[in-house]
Amino acid sequence: MTSWDQRPSVLVALIGKGIQASRTPALHEREGAEQGLRLVYRLLDMDRMGVGIEALEDLITGAERLGLAGLNITFPAKQAVIPLLHDLSPDASALGAVNTVVLKDGRRIGHNTDCSGFAEGFRRGLPGVARDRVVQLGAGGAGSAVAHALLQEGVGRLAINEVEVVKAEALAADLCARFGAGRAVACTDLAKEVAAADGVVNCTPVGMTKLPGIPLPAALLRPALWVAEIVYFPLETELLRAARAVGCRTLDGGGMAVFQAVGAFRLFTGIAPDAERMLRHFAEMSDAAAPAPKAA
Repeated sequence: MTSWDQRPSVLVALIGKGIQASRTPALHEREGAEQGLRLVYRLLDMDRMGVGIEALEDLITGAERLGLAGLNITFPAKQAVIPLLHDLSPDASALGAVNTVVLKDGRRIGHNTDCSGFAEGFRRGLPGVARDRVVQLGAGGAGSAVAHALLQEGVGRLAINEVEVVKAEALAADLCARFGAGRAVACTDLAKEVAAADGVVNCTPVGMTKLPGIPLPAALLRPALWVAEIVYFPLETELLRAARAVGCRTLDGGGMAVFQAVGAFRLFTGIAPDAERMLRHFAEMSDAAAPAPKAA
C-alpha cells in the first residue's frame, strides 16, 4: 500500500466571505484520499482576513505562488474574478460567472460547475415537478448558473427577482437571447409572480448561517409550490422550514453542493470522482451536524 508521503499531492482552496461552515474541503479531501491523493483543501475567508473584494487579485496571485492546483470561488466573487483570469471555459463564458479556477502553467482558467451541479440535484431531488412558471430569487453569479440550468431543464418562463433590478433585467435579456424570447423576465411584482408560479428557487445568500432570514414573505408560500434552495449551511434554511410547514415539496442545497464539487474535483485533479460516494459523505456530515433531538 502506498504511504501517505508517497501519494501525489494536490493543494486547492476556496475564496469567499463567511465560509467557515463550508463542507467542500472535507468532500474534496476525503475523495482525494479515496483516489490515492494527498489532497489538502484550505479556506481563504475574506471575513476572517478582514479584507474585501479588492483583495481578490492578491489572493489568487498568492495561491499561484504557493503552487495551488486551483481555487473554488464563492460569494461575492463569482463575477468579480472574471477580469483576473486568462481564459474561460464555454460554460463560464456563457454564464458570466466562475466558481472554479484551474491554475496551470502560469495561466488561470475559469470554469463553472454550478450549472451542471444544480441541474443534477434538481433532477434527482424534484423529479416530475411542474415547471411552466418559476420564480428565481437572486441574479448574482450563482443565480446566473441556476437560471441557465432551470431553462435547460424545461422551465417555460423564469421570473427573476433581484434587489438590483438592472441585474435581473440583464440576466433575463441574456437568457432570452440564448433560449428564446419570453423565456425569462425581470420580476417586478413578487407576490403576483409567486401566486402564478409552480416553483420558487432561492439563489440569494439569505438563509445562510451568516445571513439568517427568509428571502420572501412566508405568507406567499402555498402547498402547490415546490421550493428549492442553493444554500446548504444550514441545510434546513428558514425558507425550507416555512415551505415544509405549509406542505411544499422542497429541495435543499446539498445536491448542488456535492455535484458542483464533483465537477471541480475532476478539473483540479484530472481524475473522475465517485459521485455516489461523495453524496454519501455529504449525508454523513449533515447527519453529524444535525442537532440532537430534545428529550421528551
